[in-house]
Amino acid sequence: MARRPLPRILSNGSAQLARSRELARTAADSATDVLHPLITITRGLRRLAAAGRRKWADTAKDRRGPLLFLVASVILVVALLPYGPLLAVITVMAAAAWQGRDRTRPAPDGPDESQAKRLQALYEALVPYFSTAEDPAPLYAHGGAWEKAFPTYGFDGTGRVNHLVIRYPAYFTDGEAEARARIEYLITAKSGRGREYHFTWDEEGNLLTVTVLAPLPTDISAQRFVTSPGETVLGFTDPIQVQRTLPLTFGEEQRDVPPVVWRTGVRSTEPHLLAVGQPGSGTSTLLRSVALQALQHGDVLIVEGGGTGEYACLIGRDGVLAVECALAGALASLEWASAETERRLIAVNRARQAGHPPPDDTKRPLWILLDRPSAFTHVAAADGRKDPQSLLQVPLRHGRAASVTVVVADQFDSLDTLSDPVRQHTRARVVLGPATADQLKTVLGTPPHTTPVTHVPPGRGYARLGTGQVHRLQVPATPDPYDDTTTEAHRQAVLALLPPKTTPADAEPEQLPEESQEPELKQLTEKAAAVEPA
Repeated sequence: MARRPLPRILSNGSAQLARSRELARTAADSATDVLHPLITITRGLRRLAAAGRRKWADTAKDRRGPLLFLVASVILVVALLPYGPLLAVITVMAAAAWQGRDRTRPAPDGPDESQAKRLQALYEALVPYFSTAEDPAPLYAHGGAWEKAFPTYGFDGTGRVNHLVIRYPAYFTDGEAEARARIEYLITAKSGRGREYHFTWDEEGNLLTVTVLAPLPTDISAQRFVTSPGETVLGFTDPIQVQRTLPLTFGEEQRDVPPVVWRTGVRSTEPHLLAVGQPGSGTSTLLRSVALQALQHGDVLIVEGGGTGEYACLIGRDGVLAVECALAGALASLEWASAETERRLIAVNRARQAGHPPPDDTKRPLWILLDRPSAFTHVAAADGRKDPQSLLQVPLRHGRAASVTVVVADQFDSLDTLSDPVRQHTRARVVLGPATADQLKTVLGTPPHTTPVTHVPPGRGYARLGTGQVHRLQVPATPDPYDDTTTEAHRQAVLALLPPKTTPADAEPEQLPEESQEPELKQLTEKAAAVEPA
């Protein structure tokens, strides 16, 4: 059946509408310019009439008669004078034009007195860093003018600087991180602490652009994100760093927010993730958010070293292979995960050698989430057992080819106990909570272009994917729905994302005794041993 062409109104209607709007806007602007005197006089007549009504309303009733007689006498005298009506009309039009003028005060050309003092103080503070005795015409000098050094500036409602462009001399060592850090610390101290500043260094033009960043939204709750398979939303950031946005619901309204998307899979350059933070900074929240997104297209294995039951809501859910909180269960699960990674690699290799597509049982992603694995290190050493982190070597090294992703979350005080494979193969990094510049550089590999603040909300931090730039990050609120301190709205949001249960609730004891765990451990160990020879 032949396809009919679309009507012209549908094919090029948008362009015609755009041209029509532009013509209408141009005509309206031209008419406004031409009729501006008439508009001004009309506005003035309206104001004069309003003033006359107010004067009449304020006049006492016993004085309204003499006032009317006086007005009538003036009108009669003007009418009898030669050229009286013409002069009266000219006088009224002139008064109306004066009353109808635009009375809005023009914006000041420069800063006021207090703002000028702030800029001068910042200029004087930068003199020791941007000046030298050998400069014949210094841009920065004590008692000098700040106008040439600060070509662009802006202030917020409180009178503090929120945007500033600083011109500095070419001999300043802007390529050294230490020199940059000194200038950024000084500007932060002089412009106002408690805010996050973004610094953009233009080494070619010798310009430094300082921008005050708005706080990231903290009211984003867990929800289904519009992403494709292999994409995981770690959180949300500033619109100036990310071109993509996601539609999110905030109660009854909907907004577009720029996300930080982590891509995993066979072609990913950052197949594994490491999240570090202080206690209560939101690393467990990040792992719950990742788990809920991973369960849409894959299976999840969770190992919790803290033993706080943060992932009890996932026990027995469809796609959740295990949630282990004990050392024995963690060792058995990670041994199986290592053997499963090897099995997938062997199956994919055989399929490729035979010229067949990879088997279906190797395509479903497997996620291994470890929360505080360093807590098992001391316990394993005391019991003479293997460290669970040693079992992550195979999934970390070969997980990308086998569709296996490892996510590790730990605290700053336990960074030394993380194994070398975890540090080497987790190229996607997240830092949550308050952190110093040295801690951020240690985890992320490079300091961020913003100044960290002391007090931050839970789930707030920084993210860096591989060798990319550092993004500010706010993790969506994904609390434990079984926690009593969780709000009802967040609890319902998380419960709505949980997969259905595949195991009856009465068959899930909160803690199995030692005797009941032995058959399960034996079964997992036998399964791993059977896979290894293959």
